[in-house]
Amino acid sequence: MEETMEPLHESKSLTLREAGYDEYWLQGVICDNPGLIGLGELQLVAREKIISSGGKLDILLQNVDEDTMYEVEVQLGETDPSHIIRTIEYWDFIRKKYPQRQHFAVLIAESITKRFFNVINLLSANIPVIAIQCQVIEIDKKRSLIFTKVLDAYEEPEDIQNDNELVDEKYWETKSKEMLTLAQKVFDLTRDIYKGATLEYNKWSIVIKQNMYNMIKFHKKSGNFTLVEMKYGSSKEEIFEILEKHGILPTERRDKARFTIPIDELLEKMDMLLEITALNVNWWKKEE
Repeated sequence: MEETMEPLHESKSLTLREAGYDEYWLQGVICDNPGLIGLGELQLVAREKIISSGGKLDILLQNVDEDTMYEVEVQLGETDPSHIIRTIEYWDFIRKKYPQRQHFAVLIAESITKRFFNVINLLSANIPVIAIQCQVIEIDKKRSLIFTKVLDAYEEPEDIQNDNELVDEKYWETKSKEMLTLAQKVFDLTRDIYKGATLEYNKWSIVIKQNMYNMIKFHKKSGNFTLVEMKYGSSKEEIFEILEKHGILPTERRDKARFTIPIDELLEKMDMLLEITALNVNWWKKEE
């Protein structure tokens, strides 16, 4: 029997002004439901927060665990230099006020042009910038507001970096002595678990390798943070449960659990890392 295909509905894109909305309305939508912008489970801290320089930060958000904050600027139409500068200025002001937290500068606009995408992309090497495009889609006279990340400071800089460039220990003493200390401590503690493992220094990360596999990788992130990747094999559910029990909400990429955490905090969670590595090594032994 031939299957009948559902007819496709025509759609069209509208600018916010064409749809009858303005920037203040867009701010309100984001404040009422911060999860719409695709940065996880967030809550509103302030709207149009007055900055000492005399300006107003459109929106200040933080994640539910209160360890990460997002300084958000909203713009109708195309990005322009003044909004990029303001976004970075407000990010810098708030991060200095709350230095114990991780901060991200977020620019939301209807159109992020190629010229300014390149500028933001360059800045993201040193400043954690997230760029999000928003648009109104109309289908059968019903409208939806869509948010799309075009530059994500969590992922994109890694994707364009060549992480195969080997360096030495002295390089990391200069780049981040704190992360070097962390990686070496974890390596020493896991010697009896990851038999024959080596510590590899790359330009953008430090890796504990066993039998050519990256068992634990530490990426340096802005501030005193590290992005950790841990191989999970078939122990994924157990490992995620351990992380969540310690207040860490991991994501996954291929066969690895990933999470960003202050280096100082991770140094206090060595028992957690040892528990996870023990699960890993038991799984690999079963596979051999």
